[in-house]
Amino acid sequence: MRPAVAALAALALAACSPEPETPAGPEPGPGPAPTLGGVDLSRPVRLLGTEPFWAIDLTGTEIVYSGADRPEQRGPQPVPTIQGTVATLETTTTAGTPIAITLTATECSDGMSDRTYPLTALVDVGGETLMGCAASTSAIMSVGESGQVVDPPTAQPAG
Repeated sequence: MRPAVAALAALALAACSPEPETPAGPEPGPGPAPTLGGVDLSRPVRLLGTEPFWAIDLTGTEIVYSGADRPEQRGPQPVPTIQGTVATLETTTTAGTPIAITLTATECSDGMSDRTYPLTALVDVGGETLMGCAASTSAIMSVGESGQVVDPPTAQPAG
């Protein structure tokens, strides 16, 4: 009987022993930035259109809608859903107005300038459909009234 008691004691001790620690691997880093048509959607992006004049700024935390003879409206900015060449974002402003944004990676002209934007924008604001173009805010601010609306290349360190 003693071998059986010894075996049970060994099993009981093994059950009470702490699990061997497995070394923790590195935490997975953030995934790649959501990009569409070469535009980093995690950075500030501006959508704009004419007839009527309107604009939406994606700040990274907010969607800010404004337009000629329209009150500014703000809502939280969700993470975009990207499928192929299309990104979608939906929110509701603090005034209760639903905004649905569809960005498509196709060149776009605003019809007023000679600029060519990398994204086409389709926006539904409270049941009104607006068409326009989009690019990173920095690209829009850095170009003139004609040409491609793209961010200037970043300087590479000398190596």
